[in-house]
Amino acid sequence: MEIFKYMETYDYEQLIFCQDKTSGLKAIIAIHDTTLGPALGGTRMWNYATEEEAIEDALRLAKGMTYKNAAAGLNLGGGKTVIIGDPLKDKNEEMFRAFGRFIQGLNGRYITAEDVGTTVADMDLIHEETNYVTGISPAFGSSGNPSPVTAYGVYMGMKAAAMEAFGSDSLEGKKVAVQGVGNVAYKLCEFLHKEGAILTVADINQASVDRAVKEFGATQVDVSEIYSQDVDIFAPCALGAIINDDTIPQLKAKVVAGAANNQLKEPRHGDKLAELGIVYAPDYVINSGGVMNVADELNGYNRERAMKRVEGIYDTITRIFEISKTEGIASYAAADRLAEERIARMAKSRRQFLQNGKHSLTNR
Repeated sequence: MEIFKYMETYDYEQLIFCQDKTSGLKAIIAIHDTTLGPALGGTRMWNYATEEEAIEDALRLAKGMTYKNAAAGLNLGGGKTVIIGDPLKDKNEEMFRAFGRFIQGLNGRYITAEDVGTTVADMDLIHEETNYVTGISPAFGSSGNPSPVTAYGVYMGMKAAAMEAFGSDSLEGKKVAVQGVGNVAYKLCEFLHKEGAILTVADINQASVDRAVKEFGATQVDVSEIYSQDVDIFAPCALGAIINDDTIPQLKAKVVAGAANNQLKEPRHGDKLAELGIVYAPDYVINSGGVMNVADELNGYNRERAMKRVEGIYDTITRIFEISKTEGIASYAAADRLAEERIARMAKSRRQFLQNGKHSLTNR
């Protein structure tokens, strides 16, 4: 991989390698874009097969956070960290304290949070060395478990998608197939059940399925059968790349709206959904409630304020559908355009400000 060529092509700002021999820390911080503000993105710990694989993941995830934060209306850029190691075996206090010192050394250019393979307890250790971390324990003034807030955002986005597809945002009586019933999806099911939706669920974890069946009257199907259910809405809440050449022909739903990241295997699959008249709520927009929630911690966490922002996902999804129709592009492309135009406007404003500042200095 030609790292500088890749960074130049996709306009990355910084790639930082962090190592601490004593703790075994091997971390990569990728900062994609700070036009809107400091880069915010979680720390993922994964047992990568190669260092190149870790670098590629950090870069890819950092760019994704730029778009997510921009579309969410946050004054934050995009970044991400990956730590190379087995999260079940290789963690220790020294590792996360050392990593916290590296973050502190960036002096606020990057703010982290938990992600796959890391926990609130890990963030608390980072917090021992830096304040540039969110998602810490409520005892330190944080927001606590982000899953319910993420789920609420998905629920609001799903209602916006229902309005687009069915002419009403009511989910009462709507049949919803939920793929995966983890923490976020469980709470989503609770919101849907309260409104009177009819749920079908699938998950490799039988205990999670059993809980949804018992508490929400859901119908269980095999994980391989969830795509082909005769439902109104398909809610992917587990794996990425599940909207692909194999699954699209199986879909009977008129809406795809769920919590999973990177739902489209390739951009062309978003185009295919549009061709078929299936309303797609772009994943990084509909699932942005969690990042909105932790971002609020940077201002001194206020749950009412955070939830009000999360409710705005409804309006953002609606705006994306408007762009999609006006410009004749698929909704995933409309979401990208929304994010890119916001970044471009801010970049232009900053350039103008700097030019005016230089002009005033030369006239003194």
